[in-house]
Amino acid sequence: MKIVIADDHRMFRQGLRNLLERRPGVRVVGEADNGQEAVTLARRHSPDLVIMDVSMPGLNGIEATRMIRARQPAARILGLSMHADRRFVVEMLKHGALGYVLKDAAFEELSQAIRQVLKGQIYLSPSVANLVVKDYIDAIRGGGESAFAVLSPREREVLQLLAEGKGTKQIAARLNVSVKTVESHRKQIMDKLDIHSLAELTKYAVREGITTLEIG
Repeated sequence: MKIVIADDHRMFRQGLRNLLERRPGVRVVGEADNGQEAVTLARRHSPDLVIMDVSMPGLNGIEATRMIRARQPAARILGLSMHADRRFVVEMLKHGALGYVLKDAAFEELSQAIRQVLKGQIYLSPSVANLVVKDYIDAIRGGGESAFAVLSPREREVLQLLAEGKGTKQIAARLNVSVKTVESHRKQIMDKLDIHSLAELTKYAVREGITTLEIG
């Protein structure tokens, strides 16, 4: 079984790798410290499973999951996070992850989640399962749309980078587009959200789970 681990904390990645590779037939074929690298490694190695941290700089785990699934529909992705936040859980599942485990879970729980996800079954840590139910109830009651519904994938990428303090030229270089294109995206984001300052955009990005001030 080939596994890619994506997490921006090296010590956590290495510890998880050591635990996984003690299991017979398990091989970690790559480690990524950001979402874009996770997408690249998934394309290069076609792993059986990607263990994906939700909150990473540059490109978060939700967007990385969406990109991997778009190119490799059969890919199995297991979300891993320190955040018991219903937005993270629901968006990871919506974009193709089959599981969501909290980082403070025991390794036995992670092993169980891996087994279920590889079978194509959904696994949620018990402490976050009720969040999915709550989100479903909120949707039935007509709750407001999230950033993942209002903004396009590219706009969400630009929003994350803006919120993480990247300048227009840096974003243009990162996304391989022109400065004018980034400025256009920024204007569209502000118009769609009716937000007209970078400070408010940053608050919105954190609130909606696009990024987090405490990356990890």
